[in-house]
Amino acid sequence: MALSVQLFWLFVIAIPIASVAWTITHEEVFSEPRQWCERNSKNCRTLLQRKFFYLFTCEYCFSHWVTAFFLVVTRFKLIFTDWRGYLIAGFSLVWVANVYMSFFARIRLDVKRERVEISAQEKAVANVESIGSKKSG
Repeated sequence: MALSVQLFWLFVIAIPIASVAWTITHEEVFSEPRQWCERNSKNCRTLLQRKFFYLFTCEYCFSHWVTAFFLVVTRFKLIFTDWRGYLIAGFSLVWVANVYMSFFARIRLDVKRERVEISAQEKAVANVESIGSKKSG
C-alpha cells in the first residue's frame, strides 16, 4: 500500500478510536461505571488493580487499548508489512486519536464558555427589563 494511502487510513482510523476512548472516559452515558472505576483506582489494595481500573478513566491510557482492538480488527500497518508496521501504526494511531480528542475538548470548552456568556447576557437583559417595567409601573 502506498504511503499516502496509509497516511489517509491513519487519520481515518484514528477517528473512531478517539470517539470510543472519549465516550467511555468522559460522557455521561458511562458515568456510573467510570465512577466505580475511579473509586477502585484509588481504593484497591494492589498496584496492578489500581492501574487496571485507572485505564478506564484516562482517555490517553484507554486509547491504547482501543487502538489495539482496532489494529486487530483492521490489520492496519504503517510503513512496514510485518510486526514493525503494527507497532508504528499503534503508536501513530494513539497519537493522532489524542490530537483529535484534544481538539474536541477545546471545542467543547469554547462552546461551554459561549453558553455561559449567553446565559449571563440573557439574565442581564432580563434584569434590565424587570427594572424598566418597575419604573414605568
